[in-house]
Amino acid sequence: MSDMTIIREDDLIETVADALQYISYYHPLDYITALGEAYKAEQGPAARDAIAQILTNSRMCAEGHRPICQDTGIVNVFLEWGQNCRLESGRSLQEVVDEGVRRAYNHPENKLRASVLADPAFTRRNTRDNTPCVLSVEMVPGNTVGIDVAAKGGGSENKSRFKMLNPSDNIVDWVVEQIPAMGAGWCPPGMLGIGIGGTAEHCMKLAKLSLMEPIDMAQLKARGAQSDVEQLRIDIFDAVNAMGVGAQGLGGLSTVLDVKILDWPCHAAGKPVAMIPNCAATRHAHVVMDGSGPAYIDPPDLSLWPDVEWQPDAAARHVDLDHLTAEEVASWQAGDRLLLSGGMLTGRDAAHKRIQDMLAKGEELPVDFRGRAIYYVGPVDPVMGEVVGPAGPTTATRMDKFTEMMLDLGLLAMIGKAERGHDAVEVISRFKVAYLMAVGGAAYLVSRAIKEAKVVAFEDLGMEAIYEFTVKDMPVTVAVDSMGTNVHTLAPAQWKERIAREKLL
Repeated sequence: MSDMTIIREDDLIETVADALQYISYYHPLDYITALGEAYKAEQGPAARDAIAQILTNSRMCAEGHRPICQDTGIVNVFLEWGQNCRLESGRSLQEVVDEGVRRAYNHPENKLRASVLADPAFTRRNTRDNTPCVLSVEMVPGNTVGIDVAAKGGGSENKSRFKMLNPSDNIVDWVVEQIPAMGAGWCPPGMLGIGIGGTAEHCMKLAKLSLMEPIDMAQLKARGAQSDVEQLRIDIFDAVNAMGVGAQGLGGLSTVLDVKILDWPCHAAGKPVAMIPNCAATRHAHVVMDGSGPAYIDPPDLSLWPDVEWQPDAAARHVDLDHLTAEEVASWQAGDRLLLSGGMLTGRDAAHKRIQDMLAKGEELPVDFRGRAIYYVGPVDPVMGEVVGPAGPTTATRMDKFTEMMLDLGLLAMIGKAERGHDAVEVISRFKVAYLMAVGGAAYLVSRAIKEAKVVAFEDLGMEAIYEFTVKDMPVTVAVDSMGTNVHTLAPAQWKERIAREKLL
């Protein structure tokens, strides 16, 4: 047997911490390249504008070393531990890796948002440092430790799907069936990771692992499939893009940039299939430790980023939120581009639930919502003189059940990402208000429009507190207007028909 490789505790901690910092502000180059190609090919104006925002945000984050998305994710770590390696530590492997996560998320120059909650079924207490991570370990031959780190956003993770198919069921049909219900909360264009076989829990792990692989769909289609799995990847890719969902669900040609598949033998009685999407804030990296010290990742060449710089639409309407009226909101039409300036409130899940509880008890609310706009966001803490950290929108459908309550309090507009549910759209049209969509995956770009930020209620909720933002020319699209016209329903349907008619893919 060859000499044992010693992996020092501090080296593993530093390796994990550095990798997590790295992926918080550097997109994988393969993703950026593929997104740049999608931008050039895209024919949908709204989708093209959204992709431009994502690409511009990506370069800003790479240059400024700030998070791509305000949702800095739940950490997934996959270790391939060489059997000739020994961890020199008195702590468990989980504890050591978690210390790396803790160090990364509390980095003073790039503090990342803590999104992990303990006691998930009841008190849902924030652990304040994003620990624990989800750790997977495989023992393999060799003298090195391979480490894949990923930071998985809640919007895409929430759209995960699993089903025990019958052996004869068609996998492409099942995937296509899932897409409408997934909506756009996973921030397309992204990737779909597919796991096939194994058992229920192993199938889901295969789907997640597949997302660590580089994007190569263009090369695969150019050379042609050389196996059944490769053909299945192409078939799913084509079928999903033919649905016309497009960037941010705004209708267009690029819904997915790649489809990845890993499979495993399974029981004869079934065919487990899992699907996990990766969002526009695709964040993962691979490093190898050989016992010589921490492993670091070389910075990418920023000249390889697509030459795209988003600018506001010249036709966008300027809106003064400090003097917003019902008449002005009624004049907005679905698809209109707006540039918002003035004061807006923020609030998301925990704040809405607390408002509901206070109203039920007859308690006075600390904030007056009459005539205001609310932004569904949980920002990153500011560093180095920032007003606020990256502050992109969170998935709006989670607030659907609170919509009537909030509109009763006098709100005129809501801002979030992705679609609203059918019931929420009905309530919006009944109250003659509007839902505006900001681009998910452009959090740093959005934060540059925020000129002031202060907590005005529920400070104990951390990033879920109610803030008041003062914004200047914050870009949004009218997704649901006061008549209930819904861009996320109409645009994908129109693009699906156009793609089929003109064979654009």
